[in-house]
Amino acid sequence: MAENSKKLHIAVFPWLAFGHMIPYLELSKLIAQKGHKVSFISTPRNIDRLPKLPPNLVPFLNFFKFPVPKIEKLPKNAEATIDVPYEQVKYLKLAQDGLQESMAKFLEDSAPDFILFDFTSYWVPSVAKKFDIPTAYFSIFIAAFLGFVGPVPGLNNDYEIRTTPEEYTVPPAWVPIETTVCWKLFEVLRIFDASMEGDEENVPDIFRMYKTLEDCDILFVRSCSEFEPEWLKVLEDIHRKPVFPVGQLPTTSYEDDSSTIDAWKSIKLWLDMQEKGKVVYVAFGSEAKPSQNELTEISLGLEKSGLPFFWVLRTKRGESDDELIRLPEGFEERTKGRGIVCTSWAPQLKILSDDSVGGFLTHSGWSSVVEAIQFEKPLVLLTFLADQGINARLLEEKKMAYSVPRDDRDGSFTRDSVAESLSLVLVEEKGKIYREKVKEAKTLFCDKGRQDSYVENFLSYFQNYRKA
Repeated sequence: MAENSKKLHIAVFPWLAFGHMIPYLELSKLIAQKGHKVSFISTPRNIDRLPKLPPNLVPFLNFFKFPVPKIEKLPKNAEATIDVPYEQVKYLKLAQDGLQESMAKFLEDSAPDFILFDFTSYWVPSVAKKFDIPTAYFSIFIAAFLGFVGPVPGLNNDYEIRTTPEEYTVPPAWVPIETTVCWKLFEVLRIFDASMEGDEENVPDIFRMYKTLEDCDILFVRSCSEFEPEWLKVLEDIHRKPVFPVGQLPTTSYEDDSSTIDAWKSIKLWLDMQEKGKVVYVAFGSEAKPSQNELTEISLGLEKSGLPFFWVLRTKRGESDDELIRLPEGFEERTKGRGIVCTSWAPQLKILSDDSVGGFLTHSGWSSVVEAIQFEKPLVLLTFLADQGINARLLEEKKMAYSVPRDDRDGSFTRDSVAESLSLVLVEEKGKIYREKVKEAKTLFCDKGRQDSYVENFLSYFQNYRKA
């Protein structure tokens, strides 16, 4: 047992998106709390934009800045998905692919015991192998999403490869459970070209994912066995390698920055003037930017609902985004006092923790879902990209959230459906189940003891793995 108390050195390397970097940081903090050394690798601007660490973790968590290689079509200073329009994200992936030499040098010099990496950098296992360093793919996607993505084609299986968007709108053959978890057609169409097909400039996401799943030694999933045991079993069956749920990783914050405290003070003043449990908090994450038509319908739906709202709105994705979106004429004037539209940064955790907030209109990104559950705020979902549709189906299936009704083919929705969905989940008796289910989920998602046991479990495995 004495040998098991030896301290590990674990490197982590997330995709260049804050929706990935933050869960990686949360897991890093939990590892560091156990006295293990963590090397968190990203690019200079991303590391500078991460939340500050609590002082007690500083000695255990080191940040390594890999300079971004020059990529012809990548805008200057763009280092995260938040800095570029959706169609330029592929150049960011090429930039991360250009970090292979930096990674090899780091692994040779630092010799960590393990490296946790993200699916975009599918090349990490081949680099780590040269230095005999085991790799774990840490998926910030839930088990249901990975299960839906499925096994690597042709690797110990003879499942047919999906080639059309329509094939992604039904549960796949390798999932033996009865489920409604699949994409709607509009959700697939939005990502099909970049994610499933690729182009001459870039490797498709599906290839990156399959290569990652094939080459990693261990699979870590942002999940817990009490929440989706059936999907974790699907992963074990199709990948035939160790699968570890690492818990839901609720966001923790440490603040000593007076500017963020000042920003919160003015928001708090407004929230204090609102009726308890009636404010709709609206935010669609760091990547989702509504189209002009979507923005109009969301705005007029909020207005029609009659509910007070606080909306954090992204009108631009980076400096090179020239597709401007605008609120409907007169909207802010008509909703003055009842609603606030904030186009700068806002402290999401603090807002969600406030008693005045009665519900969360969100894109269904998993970090936002977990944060809503942390503070028992019922969820109204409006998906935009990536894994969000799969997350939404699983939450709907478990009656933990309600999705704004939409056209399955083009994703269109109306101001009426927005207003009615908000009223149902926040106010009406019919929506009581959503308010109750989110409270039940809190003990499952946010219990510190349970989260701690997941971390202890994989660290113990790592320690024994190292000895073998």
